[in-house]
Amino acid sequence: MSDRPRKTSAELRSMRWFGPDDLRSFGHRSRAKQMGWMRDEFTGRPVIGILNTWNDFNTCHTHFPARVDDIKRGVLEAGGFPVELPALSLGEQFMKPTTMLYRNFLAMEVEELIRAHPVDGCVLMGGCDKTTPALLMGALSANLPSIYVPAGPMLRGHWREATLGSGTDVWKYWDDRRAGRIGEKEWGEIEDGIARSAGTCMTMGTAATMMSLAEAMGISLPGASAIPAVDSNHVRMACASGRRIVGMVWEDLRPTDILTRAAFENAIIVDMAIGGSTNAIVHLLAMAGRAGVPLDMDTFDRVAQGVPLLANIRPSGAYLMEDFYYAGGLPALLAALAPRLHLDARTVTSATLGEAIAGARAYNADVIRPLDNPVKPAGGTAILRGSLAPSGAVIKPTAAEERLWVHEGPALVFSDIRDLKARVDRDDLPVTPDSVLVLQNAGPVGAPGMPEWGQLPVPRKLLQQGVRDIVRISDARMSGTSYGACVLHVAPEAAVGGPLGLVRDGDRIRLDVPRRRLDLLVAEDEMARRRAAWTPPPLVGGDRGYVALYRRSVTQADQGCDFDFLRGRPGESPEPQIF
Repeated sequence: MSDRPRKTSAELRSMRWFGPDDLRSFGHRSRAKQMGWMRDEFTGRPVIGILNTWNDFNTCHTHFPARVDDIKRGVLEAGGFPVELPALSLGEQFMKPTTMLYRNFLAMEVEELIRAHPVDGCVLMGGCDKTTPALLMGALSANLPSIYVPAGPMLRGHWREATLGSGTDVWKYWDDRRAGRIGEKEWGEIEDGIARSAGTCMTMGTAATMMSLAEAMGISLPGASAIPAVDSNHVRMACASGRRIVGMVWEDLRPTDILTRAAFENAIIVDMAIGGSTNAIVHLLAMAGRAGVPLDMDTFDRVAQGVPLLANIRPSGAYLMEDFYYAGGLPALLAALAPRLHLDARTVTSATLGEAIAGARAYNADVIRPLDNPVKPAGGTAILRGSLAPSGAVIKPTAAEERLWVHEGPALVFSDIRDLKARVDRDDLPVTPDSVLVLQNAGPVGAPGMPEWGQLPVPRKLLQQGVRDIVRISDARMSGTSYGACVLHVAPEAAVGGPLGLVRDGDRIRLDVPRRRLDLLVAEDEMARRRAAWTPPPLVGGDRGYVALYRRSVTQADQGCDFDFLRGRPGESPEPQIF
């Protein structure tokens, strides 16, 4: 229950549209009847907006048309009135240059869809990487009762005797093909077997990470995040979410009641324990900014200090999300983490997190490890600072070769993604296993949109020598399914004058993960000369319409890459005027 009194029918927000005896409400009611609705269906009952991020190019959400019907069934059973509100679909596979460019677009659309329509509460349907944070950002800003329905992971992939994980195994086998170890026939078989059903990536990529963190924060039903998309339990979860949102409306239980400081700290702890995507840091920072919760890069290291990796899932472990679900899912992992969590944090069920996970346990102690037998003693991500990243950078140590956690080597600089693609596999590339690859101008402004270019390919000449990992640094992101010693999100980015844009070939760079340092070993007087001579790179991708708005307003990675004009306390914008 919220701390506010239970609503009456007359106090429903939708009654501002449908309730008064005036000309404007006559028009609203008559047009509702035009669609075949009866007056007692939509007046005096909670009107529930179902925000559906489906389209035919979003492979993760192909089951959403059916799930809308399941959610509607639950809403109707609980006495509400469901309406579907289609929203921008951020399909990671086909949308270019990157869905990250459009995360804020969807967040704005969600906020305005909720605010502009006669809805009392919302069901947020998402899963593919950027949809989860975008939905929650928009819902926080609108701050009407909302519940999140995760898409769920796809089934395991298969190739011959191997189990395949999306993304993670793609990179591995692609390196094998580039090195000549497998041919076109084998590559085609992998292509046929790696994606076998509706749903998100079944590794602990960004999609699975953000679905897990949404559950950890209490904004989805307990146990919802790991249910495979095609499992009948997913149907029941969708229906149960439809039922629950009606109760949340009567209770006036809002996102800001749930997404509190305690919830964000729980999410950070869980992110480390699941070996979550580095993208989660950017998204949590953006969400916290919308919620008005103080959160910065250093909070991640402080809150997660000593949290081990417990989820044995690729790319940091051995298993896949389907195995995680059968092993007990997130409730089992939360139960293992209970001594570290804020168990009094509120959830969409009105119960506390502690009450929601009571009795949960792991059914496979290798998939979900106990605290005294972790996969690795250190959790998912680390925040780096130093002369190369004054505002911070991110690395996922659990997905890198440990020999590279402390490394010093000469920089090999690529000025942008086109330069990288043109030269990285050349036989005359002056690269050694000690080299530090540097990609510039791939950040929020420079790319634009901070694409997932941060897993720079290991040069072919090194792959042929048997080298599978080297230190790579950029102001880009990388897929949560990726692996390697990749330093990401360097801030400030190169395109706005950050030190990354001043690196030259041969400069010594030192990475020290245990000490959380990333330093460019160049004398300050030389750096001053380079700063004085620096000019902004040419704009790529145009500078009109939404891209122009994005470039003008986006914050840097250490602030979540949200628009500066959308941060702050939610619910501040006035309700729409009805005349």
